[in-house]
Amino acid sequence: MDGKKVKAIIFDLDNTLIETGLAGDVALQKTGELLKTALALNDETVSSVCERYMQKLFHDHYDPSAGRSIDEVRVGHWQDSIQEVAGSRVPASLAAQCYYTWKESRLALLTLSPETRDLLGRLRRSYKLLLLTNGVPQTQREKVRASGCEDFFDEVVVGGEHAEQKPFASIFRLCFDMLEVGPGDCVMVGDSLEADIQGGFNAGVLASVWINSAGGGGGGGDVPSGSAQPDFTIPTVLDLPGVLDRLECGC
Repeated sequence: MDGKKVKAIIFDLDNTLIETGLAGDVALQKTGELLKTALALNDETVSSVCERYMQKLFHDHYDPSAGRSIDEVRVGHWQDSIQEVAGSRVPASLAAQCYYTWKESRLALLTLSPETRDLLGRLRRSYKLLLLTNGVPQTQREKVRASGCEDFFDEVVVGGEHAEQKPFASIFRLCFDMLEVGPGDCVMVGDSLEADIQGGFNAGVLASVWINSAGGGGGGGDVPSGSAQPDFTIPTVLDLPGVLDRLECGC
């Protein structure tokens, strides 16, 4: 790697390397079918239950010191969502069935595409690679195992296992130390302006690359006012080699 400007690449996981959003949509559809059969709910009510669950999931601040596992907490989210929308008490067994249908269906789809696997394999021959993902340790480790990411990375760091997560600079400094590189040797790649791009800026990386699947190609994309500004914007991680070529040549 001597002579290269880029020595290491730090990747986000969700919606960067794996399609977590799409997998979640499919998992909700399967769970909705279960609810319709079990409780004879109409499509509108099922949709409302699923939406309520996702709201609870989004606002969930899991505290392991409370004495409940993340699985138990999320079973509770399903039970509460069904009761709040449908207005009837739900057996814990049904709530658990909903949760594990959703969880297992989602994990089954969280795989690296053949193209992404090929990309990571090629990149690892030239760069050190580290996977840095925020979230609850159990949940994120399950995603890492399901996707097979461990085979392609020198290190895997789950933010929830440390005092601070992205965008705090401390988690990036840990990554630099693990890879034995400096911030100016690294590129940060992720889909979140708030966590990945701002985090890369806070840590002083050489360049940040925003995966904006809705923004099209050409290095553009709509960055909201006040958000961290990525150095590069691409619609898919598969376009990363072009960015790396530009960094190496100073284009």
